[in-house]
Amino acid sequence: MSKPALEVAQIFRRHGPEYRKNHRLSRPQRQAMRDIEQCRTARLGGHLDVCSQGCGYLAISYNSCRNRHCPKCQSLKQARWLAARRERLLPTRYFHLVVTLPHELKPLARGQPELVYNLLFEAASRALLQLARDYERLRAQIGFTAVLHTWDQDLNWHPHLHLVVTGGGLSLDGDRWVAAQNSYLIPVKALSKVIRGKFLEALEKAWQEGKLQDWGPPAQFPGFLRKLRRKKWVVYAKEAFGGSRKAFHYLSRYTHRVAIANQRLVSLAAGEVTFQARDNHRPGQKRLVTLTAPEFIRRFLRHVLPPRFVKIRHYGLMAPANAKTKLEKAWALLSLQAPEALPEPQNREHDTPGDTNTWQDLLRALTGVDLARCPHCGQGRIIRTRLTGQETAPAPPLWDSS
Repeated sequence: MSKPALEVAQIFRRHGPEYRKNHRLSRPQRQAMRDIEQCRTARLGGHLDVCSQGCGYLAISYNSCRNRHCPKCQSLKQARWLAARRERLLPTRYFHLVVTLPHELKPLARGQPELVYNLLFEAASRALLQLARDYERLRAQIGFTAVLHTWDQDLNWHPHLHLVVTGGGLSLDGDRWVAAQNSYLIPVKALSKVIRGKFLEALEKAWQEGKLQDWGPPAQFPGFLRKLRRKKWVVYAKEAFGGSRKAFHYLSRYTHRVAIANQRLVSLAAGEVTFQARDNHRPGQKRLVTLTAPEFIRRFLRHVLPPRFVKIRHYGLMAPANAKTKLEKAWALLSLQAPEALPEPQNREHDTPGDTNTWQDLLRALTGVDLARCPHCGQGRIIRTRLTGQETAPAPPLWDSS
């Protein structure tokens, strides 16, 4: 991918100091700004690459910040995640669901994001598992992965879950695989109602236990719940994927995405940021959005997650507790039904990209790009040394590809 013309880091470096003076930021927000500003700069240190054949190639690279909100630090994490998930792929079709938090709950979520996000994960997962178990055309234990996103194309606050769900499940007695017989997995309208019921039940319990901070007059809470019970919650189901590989490659685009990619940024001029956004009224087309630099920073920082918050979660057959039991049983049953649909055996054994020793090995396994080979002469191997500030006497190599 070519280097973008503009980066979030540049916006932060130019307008961040003034923004920090005029706005109160949480510790995670300040950390995210600082990390993004310093990412791949001399402040974080770096290394020197030279060719072992003496062809004259020399390049300096600086270290990454590894902050999960940094637009430049997600590609390798995404590749590692996808490589690890390959061992849990089932040879079946998958469905994509989107569950959106109603806008009436956004003020509460802004004040207590971790509480509200956890309730959303819990309500969606419990509802989906329950309906799959009780729906007469399925009656099975399914597996799925859920990913939290909190933004829309304009960087507005829009909390929602993306879920990729197996197109069937293990029968309740555990003896057979039950495939979904419809073009949909379970009735979406019913799922929406169950999610709403479970979320509001948990929210009311949290209120009764005094976990809702700064709620306001207690007498208003019952009316607030009644309003939410009358509202239709948005649950969107997309078409089924053709297979497990396609499903998880698609999901991997969501797992490590940040609020905005550098490639979407167009310009920073006269204190305004312009970026591209999807045009929902013209499929396949882009539109331009322009915000003042402070407003851009405000919107970006709104999507910084609470510390250690887990935004990717696995349920049902995909849950870690079931990886060596029910998931293996489902794999065995599916292999009997359609052995030609199974991935190659090495994808489920220890010889996988997820088990490579270095990130260079992982990149080579996934893309075929060998960063250990000299890009100048194509013959030598790259020898990497740590930058010391006195490169006439290089530090000992971090790694030697030879």
